[in-house]
Amino acid sequence: MRLIVSTSGRGPMFDGRALGALNRYVDHLEEELAEDGRTILLGELDRVLKTQTPYYTTRIEVIDRHTIWDNRVIYGPWLAGIGSRNYPVTKFKGYDHWTVTRDKLNTRKRGIGERLLRRYTGRM
Repeated sequence: MRLIVSTSGRGPMFDGRALGALNRYVDHLEEELAEDGRTILLGELDRVLKTQTPYYTTRIEVIDRHTIWDNRVIYGPWLAGIGSRNYPVTKFKGYDHWTVTRDKLNTRKRGIGERLLRRYTGRM
């Protein structure tokens, strides 16, 4: 006696739709994380800056859908405490707004990723 088993592959896993949905998910996740990070960063600046001037905060933006930056504002490194004019040159050691933003975003990224993934799994 002999039994011959054969299969055929049809559907999103075989015709490329799953890979396309996965790529769209990754792009969407990067955009979502960058925008959330920008929001966190602006909140952290509200926390640390005693006198708010809108120049620096209006320069913070998301570029390339996944990079948060301050448009090379001349005093950005000084505010972050990594400039050449920080301690020991002056008493000012800088603020921790970038590192706190990174840490908060790292704790939130899994939840954001799982929430977004639910939208894309049906397409795979």
